[in-house]
Amino acid sequence: MKRVDLRDRSLLTVFAHPDDESLACGGLLAWCAHLGARVSVCCATGGELGLTTSDGSTLPSTGAVVRRLRRRELHNAARVLGVTHVEVLDHEDGMLPWTDADRLDADIRNTIVRLRPDVVVTFGDDGLYGHPDHIAIHERTTAAVAALGADGPALYYVTMPRGGMRAVVTHVAAALAGRGAHGTAPQRILGIADADAFGAVAAPPTLVIDVGRFAAAKLAAIKCHRTQLDGDALSRVTSRDAARLLGTEQFHRAAAGSTRDAFIESFAARRPF
Repeated sequence: MKRVDLRDRSLLTVFAHPDDESLACGGLLAWCAHLGARVSVCCATGGELGLTTSDGSTLPSTGAVVRRLRRRELHNAARVLGVTHVEVLDHEDGMLPWTDADRLDADIRNTIVRLRPDVVVTFGDDGLYGHPDHIAIHERTTAAVAALGADGPALYYVTMPRGGMRAVVTHVAAALAGRGAHGTAPQRILGIADADAFGAVAAPPTLVIDVGRFAAAKLAAIKCHRTQLDGDALSRVTSRDAARLLGTEQFHRAAAGSTRDAFIESFAARRPF
């Protein structure tokens, strides 16, 4: 099969926190980068409210220290996925619904204008699992793309397959029980206690992508975010099971933005090259 060349194409994700990019669409990012596309990540906050580590150690409680750690984790994840550009804005973690909307709009719009992506991916209106920061980024990114009109990029909302994260928790519990492990199996997914919340109220996808070949890279990128993995089910998933548990990503094309054909549409119902 002839390899597709995407060296003249570009994709930008706009998310709220370090780790959003890896869990939501790490497979798509890795696939696009593999085919030569310029892949960029814009993160609105430094994620300074994340304070736990996978090895149980205690982090300093100052936001500046946590921001530095999480920024480093984001860059590490980006390298795993092949992301070429990472931009971290300086908005406050946990406060995006109440921040200056005009300033956040302008920051996102200026990033889009500067990077000139063909496609922008952000949260849907469900915020993956109802997170207020995620919903605010959905609203502000939609407004920023809409302001650019037909000359702007195509806009996609990433959604989660309903039950997907519950399947991760169930798999990890079964694997631990099979090994005779004692104690309670981890229930959390990147700090979220209710695995069923992911995708529970998401709009139906218009694009479903099998990213199985890149699922191991997606898992490795998720595990770069060590500050979020204390007692986390994802920390117990192995690369052997990544394709089955993390190999489907889904998106909903937005009404805002360009109506031209977007290159990621060609990924639908296809195996990665």
